Amino acid sequence: MNMDEILQYCLLKKGAYLDFPFGDIPLCVKVGNRLFAQIYPDPEDYKITLNCDRETGEYYRSGYPGTVVRGYHCPEIHQPYFNTIHLNNEVSDSELLVMIDHSYSVVYKKLSKSVKEEIINNENN
Repeated sequence: MNMDEILQYCLLKKGAYLDFPFGDIPLCVKVGNRLFAQIYPDPEDYKITLNCDRETGEYYRSGYPGTVVRGYHCPEIHQPYFNTIHLNNEVSDSELLVMIDHSYSVVYKKLSKSVKEEIINNENN
């Protein structure tokens, strides 16, 4: 998948929007003011960082050593909850979509009830 396809997939998620809290890069996709995807479009180091639970993060890191690594930009205490995926065609498009879905789900579950209701109401309007 190319960057535009990944970005469009992320933005199809309920309540998802693009934000630039760190400047032009990374492209940050949020839901309820929380990051669930950080896309780094540099052709020399194309990658995406996604949220995950500890077990899922370890599963992907062990299945794709060197390609899926702990969130490289995160403090060590947060690293088990973020995976950086180097987009070098080792992870299939379908598996990447599953990872994005998981990240969105992890973040969405942490949102307050009122924020979730606001997202649902905005989707229905």
